[in-house]
Amino acid sequence: MKYFPVYTLFLLFVFHTSCGQNQTDLPEAYIKSEFKDTVTSYGPSSMVRNVKQARNGDILIAAFNGVFRYDGKSFTNITSRIPSPSFWDVLEDRKGNLWLGSRDSGVYRYNGKSFQHFTKKDGLASNLALHIYEDKAGNIWVGASRYDGKSFRNFTTKDGFPSNDIRLILEDKTGKFWFGTRDNIFVYDGKIFTVLKNKDGKAFNNVWSIIEDKKGSIWFSNIEGLWRYDGSTITKVSQRGASAMIEDKKGNIWTTGSVQPPNGKVWALSRYDQKSLYDEQPTVTEITSIEGPGMLCGLVEASDGSIWYGAMGSTLCGVFRYDGKTITDFRRKEDQK
Repeated sequence: MKYFPVYTLFLLFVFHTSCGQNQTDLPEAYIKSEFKDTVTSYGPSSMVRNVKQARNGDILIAAFNGVFRYDGKSFTNITSRIPSPSFWDVLEDRKGNLWLGSRDSGVYRYNGKSFQHFTKKDGLASNLALHIYEDKAGNIWVGASRYDGKSFRNFTTKDGFPSNDIRLILEDKTGKFWFGTRDNIFVYDGKIFTVLKNKDGKAFNNVWSIIEDKKGSIWFSNIEGLWRYDGSTITKVSQRGASAMIEDKKGNIWTTGSVQPPNGKVWALSRYDQKSLYDEQPTVTEITSIEGPGMLCGLVEASDGSIWYGAMGSTLCGVFRYDGKTITDFRRKEDQK
């Protein structure tokens, strides 16, 4: 692995300062509610990129045609008043605000009554807001932009970051930050940045997902498959990729991804049994699969133990629930062909 030394005082400035050239105070521009939210008995029929769960147990769904909340009975499009951005991610922060990321329109913050819209001109590093993350300190990360409750701070290679193209963020149990990008995956331990490399010295390109398991190992996926890093050794777990990945309450690893990346045309919802996770060949159960063009993506375990996932593509779009026995398709009946 290659190390990038950075002076300690400089890094303290980067991560903790409230002033800086790349920091922008937030505007006081809000989109107030003028229309009632759209409520239906069925879910979105457009591409679903991410699925999360709210603190009250509701399911949050980021679809291209809106962000939906499912309360167990009906679906509410909470973005009915927003002019058609392509939504990509959704997050409920610890204060109860919803953050909505889009493919090309920046990010929205929703307090339950009104939306505040932030774009590049308002301080974001990019209008490409594909991943939203809240760290342990309560900061909200939108790609390379960090919001501390008052203003945005943008991070670049000038700050010591090995890449400007930050797509995924994880803060592990020890406080280290992991960043996934198009070019590599790197970690910041409070003093230095380390680019994670395989035995052949190559960086991991096109990182799709990253999680930490109960043992503290880091799992991540790229165009070559699924990997695990225990702090000293990198192990290729599977040829299957993972566009999304979670660890459930029992310790099983679930993935939505290509069966044979990088050019595989079959995408599957798969479960890696917790009893064999660290075996040379873990037991993998394929729950369901689709053939392209299209993909399965977005993944969350609900409070009742059911697994929710999204689909996007020309053959299948929408949100689905697997309860351990059956898969429920929440699209309108006429769209279920």
